[in-house]
Amino acid sequence: MGKVRTKLVKRLARMLLEKYPDLFTRDFQQNKLVVSKLATIPSKKLRNQIAGYITHLVAIMQRTGKAPREEQVVEEVKS
Repeated sequence: MGKVRTKLVKRLARMLLEKYPDLFTRDFQQNKLVVSKLATIPSKKLRNQIAGYITHLVAIMQRTGKAPREEQVVEEVKS
């Protein structure tokens, strides 16, 4: 159960990935730097969690060629 992420981490990661999809890659180290430049994150732990989740989402998007299911569900609810 080590991969449970809070709503805050998921929301911020999806928001950053939605606004700047071309800046993120499957490289965690690079994503950490990008997150630091784009957002003011109060702690290193939170920054790393956001960067890790973005890395996870990018990997899914590259594997399947589409956005992860969670984002699709959120968009349907908003409509």
